[in-house]
Amino acid sequence: MQILVTWWSQTGNTQKIAEAIFQSIPGNKILKPLTEVTTLDGADLTFIGFPVMQFGPPAPVRKFLKTHTAGKKIALFITHAIDPFSKDPRQQEMLQKEIDQCRSAAALAGADIKGIYHCQGELSQQVADTLLASDIPMLMEFAAMRPITLGHPDDMEVENARLYAKKIVSSF
Repeated sequence: MQILVTWWSQTGNTQKIAEAIFQSIPGNKILKPLTEVTTLDGADLTFIGFPVMQFGPPAPVRKFLKTHTAGKKIALFITHAIDPFSKDPRQQEMLQKEIDQCRSAAALAGADIKGIYHCQGELSQQVADTLLASDIPMLMEFAAMRPITLGHPDDMEVENARLYAKKIVSSF
C-alpha cells in the first residue's frame, strides 16, 4: 500500500502534525507539502493536513480538494486555534462548525473520507494582530484567545495524531 502524507501550513503547526503522522505509519510512504503534489494517483491513501482559516479550509486547500480528491481515499488532519476542551459552548459550537466545513469541502469534492483528526495549533502573533485590527468584535475576541494557544500542538496532540494515523492505516 502506498501512503501519501501532505500538508499546507503557514506557521508550522500543521507540518509538525504531518511529520508525526508520517513517522508513525509503516510501509511505502511519501511526505510532501501540498504545493508539490500534482496528483493523488498511485496513492492508496492520502493524509491531507491544513489549518482552519476563516472558519474552514484555506483557499489553496479547497482548490486542491476539489481538483484532486474525487473518488480518492483520504484522511484529514486539521489544526485550529480553538481549545477543544473549552467549557464555553459558543467555542465548542464554532469548533464543530469549522470541522464540519472542512469535512464538507472534502465530501463535496467526492472524496472518500476515512477519518478526521483535529487539534489546537498556535495562533500566530501576526494573525492575532490582524484580527484585533479588524474592529469586528467576534474576530477581536478570537484574537484575544492567542495566549491559550501558545505551545500547541503539544506532545499529547502530536501523540494523538500518531495514534489516529495508525488507526486509519490499520483499517485497510
